[in-house]
Amino acid sequence: MAQKNNFQFSIREYRPSDRHVVTSLFCDGIREHVYPAFFKAMSHPDHIGIALSISMAGYVLGGSSYFQALLFGGAWAGLIYFCCHEIYDGYAARRLNADMADIRANYMENPDNGFWVAEADVNGQSKVVGMVAVMGRRGGEEEEEEEEGERFDERNGGAPGEDSKFVRDAGDGSYGEMSHVVVVFPWRGKKLGSQLMRKALDFCKERGHARLVLDVSAPQKEAVSLFQKCGFVQTASHSNTHANRWFSKLARINVMRMEKFM
Repeated sequence: MAQKNNFQFSIREYRPSDRHVVTSLFCDGIREHVYPAFFKAMSHPDHIGIALSISMAGYVLGGSSYFQALLFGGAWAGLIYFCCHEIYDGYAARRLNADMADIRANYMENPDNGFWVAEADVNGQSKVVGMVAVMGRRGGEEEEEEEEGERFDERNGGAPGEDSKFVRDAGDGSYGEMSHVVVVFPWRGKKLGSQLMRKALDFCKERGHARLVLDVSAPQKEAVSLFQKCGFVQTASHSNTHANRWFSKLARINVMRMEKFM
């Protein structure tokens, strides 16, 4: 049953007719993090030093040309932006070809999974303004995912450290994995995100899951803040974005595993 509140929106289960708008909302929600990730990466002392060095090289090679100095520095910034874009765009593409390729089959027809959208009345028309998904997992599956992540790192020449280990339940019990938490800009700050997470938490309690987990990248500061306010705590972190190893290194994107125990 839809849940209503004072802000004129309701939360209901996904319908096949929502596919187009949900897909668009998901892609926009992921790609909006490219710029924050880019500015965060460029503000790192190492990148600032490299940008200055490259600009100086352009200045000297160009015969004291300020234009060439700017051109060289801009090329470095463009490379960092490209890496950030490829990481987030690649993530969106993977999910669109995986669980979101058939939301009805992967979520609605599986009793352990759930997918909900927030609907609001906008100028007299119902409009989807947010969404959230939960996929039920078994304790052993998390270990398999961890091993898969390690194999991926090894294929790309990386050596996973202790911070890439995901925390598992002592009893190896079931848990829920939350994803696709998106709220459109005009509806942010109205506690819609909290309501969507409450729906996910209630679903996990009904299914008897011990905890709800999620992965979020460090540049998503607003999302991290919201999760913390809702009682989620960081339990692990890693830098495996499943993109090219050099893209991940240059973008300096850290992924945090956050959890909330029931």
